[in-house]
Amino acid sequence: MSIRLKREVMTADVLIIGGGTAGCYAALTLSNHSDLKVIVAEKAGIRRSGCLAAGVNAINAYITDGQTPEDYVDYAMKDAAGIAREDLLLTAARRFNKVTADLERLGLVILKDETGNYVTRGKRNIKINGENIKPILADAVLQAPNVTVLEHVNITDLLVTDNEVKGAVGFHMEETTAYEIRAAAVIVTTGGAAGLYKPNNPGFSRHKMWYPPFNTGAGYAMGIKAGAEMTSFEMRFIALRCKDTIAPTGTIAQGVRAKQINSKGEIYEEKYGITTSERVYGTVRENQLGNGPCYLHTEGIDKETEEDLLKAYLNMAPSQTLRWLQSDRTPGKEDVEIAGTEPYIVGGHTASGYWINTNRETTVTGLYAAGDVAGGCPQKYVTGALAEGEIAALDIIKKGRKMDSSYEALSFAEETFREYERILNGSEAVFTAEELEEAMQKVMDEYAGGISVNYQYNEKQLKLGEEKILEITKLTRYLNASDMHELMFVYELLERLVVCRSVIAHLGFRKETRWHSFQENLDFPGSDEAYHKFVNSTMKDGALVLRLRDIGKESDYEHTDI
Repeated sequence: MSIRLKREVMTADVLIIGGGTAGCYAALTLSNHSDLKVIVAEKAGIRRSGCLAAGVNAINAYITDGQTPEDYVDYAMKDAAGIAREDLLLTAARRFNKVTADLERLGLVILKDETGNYVTRGKRNIKINGENIKPILADAVLQAPNVTVLEHVNITDLLVTDNEVKGAVGFHMEETTAYEIRAAAVIVTTGGAAGLYKPNNPGFSRHKMWYPPFNTGAGYAMGIKAGAEMTSFEMRFIALRCKDTIAPTGTIAQGVRAKQINSKGEIYEEKYGITTSERVYGTVRENQLGNGPCYLHTEGIDKETEEDLLKAYLNMAPSQTLRWLQSDRTPGKEDVEIAGTEPYIVGGHTASGYWINTNRETTVTGLYAAGDVAGGCPQKYVTGALAEGEIAALDIIKKGRKMDSSYEALSFAEETFREYERILNGSEAVFTAEELEEAMQKVMDEYAGGISVNYQYNEKQLKLGEEKILEITKLTRYLNASDMHELMFVYELLERLVVCRSVIAHLGFRKETRWHSFQENLDFPGSDEAYHKFVNSTMKDGALVLRLRDIGKESDYEHTDI
């Protein structure tokens, strides 16, 4: 018996795709400052979705006493080797403290010292009890006037005509229902992309990774297919983590000022540098030179500091605390072994994502991007995502974007619905989505600079990688799904494959090595001033067109050359 999906058409002034940090805050901003009708479409449940699902133990982007937003811009620009947008960094940084105060009013516990001041962790961070940060945000959204939350609805495609967004289409994860959501403006807040590369851990543990495995690059993919301009996909992010548990290292490095050391006890971080990419690169090189394993030097810290670390990890990565206690190898007794993760594409740490104007509108009219999916603004973290959600929402209000009752259905929506049904009603496939995903990850790992090749690549490898990704993409035509949940897995693979193509194209276009490990081009091992520019791409007629864009100094950027 064939599956026929029920069609449901909904309308809103603003559609927010993704109910994570940026999406929730954009919805709250729209509700608090306008009477616009808002729909939030989230493929999970918004109380525990997105990067903050499990919580976080610090606000990593905050303007502490003695610091200014301009200081933050300088830090982020240097960390990105100059490939970042000052207008985006500054407009976000000026809102860091305001959005933090909003979170505290909503119920977030921020640690304070005996004088009532926030407890800092380094120049730009403050400590929080953040296990419930996402439920706090989500509960406020669920109570907000004029906001409808569609949970378990997976958006797959944007509706765009004449380079103007008209809404989006998707399907329910548990019900046989397809949605056409019509809107005057759309904010994409779906996060970045994990799962493109073969991960640290195999088999059952393959999803024990740094970035959420359910962030598949969906927002990137729908934007790429719709012709939106993208930036800096070659600026991959590789996290330096506690080995095996893939727990954060920043809490140790900043919390106890732990140095990176090799197996001989030598401090090597000073030799390679201390930018985010250099910390990873130094660890990779020391292992290549036979000086591994590498560690964060914690042995000998006092009992109180050790207890603080054990508690801190319970807020964000409990597996690390459990491992320490289970083995009786707590950080005071033994140094913490570290390793790099597989590469990710994420605009919250690096500059990868949509090319946007200062108000976070993409090159597609009415389409906005905020949070990890938005490019050009690295080191934004939680508060940057909140800030961008707010900036996008306020611009929509300012421009008076409201739903036009004369809107007509687009044939593209029906074409997509028929594609859902074709996959659901297909005959038995030769491959499963999981098998093709493993093949994709193997290709990216070996030919596009994954863990097994120490994050390095050359042009020949990239060319072969591109060919193999296109071959796998062709094989997806024969995938099928027995239910809506399996249909999601098919689309997650399709999304990742679209992003893989862009990553390979961007890696090949930058003829230099600007960020060691993040973008380690063996054919061009040095930096080149000619590439002190953004690498941007746009898909036209199924092909990626790449270009260089200058690093602008303007305080307010608007799209004038699309």
